[in-house]
Amino acid sequence: MKPASLVPMAHVRSVERSIAFYLLLGLEEGNRHTPEGQAEPVWVWLRSGGAHLMLAAATELVEPDKQAVLFYVYCDDVAAFREQLIRAGIEAGPIRSPFYAPRGEFRVVDPDGYVLMVTHT
Repeated sequence: MKPASLVPMAHVRSVERSIAFYLLLGLEEGNRHTPEGQAEPVWVWLRSGGAHLMLAAATELVEPDKQAVLFYVYCDDVAAFREQLIRAGIEAGPIRSPFYAPRGEFRVVDPDGYVLMVTHT
């Protein structure tokens, strides 16, 4: 047997705020869970094509300086996607071209300090 897929789940301060951020990146909400009597969801599953991400409400303080994971986001046109994010109000770093990303990559930081590296397919 082999795994069918691998889906990261990140803990965030506000699931609702994070949903809004990731929708701007082009992900769609697949499912969410809001416990009875609570106003905000505690879990969400987001998706876009083969990209999947789960977010869950943190039970402890999320410390941006201690995030030890990078999320790689793949797209067809790095420069165009960067411009799209900037127009949506998301701060996107400069495009750099390291040896493993000759058509470029750039950095975006989500509301909880998770780093997303956007690069080409």
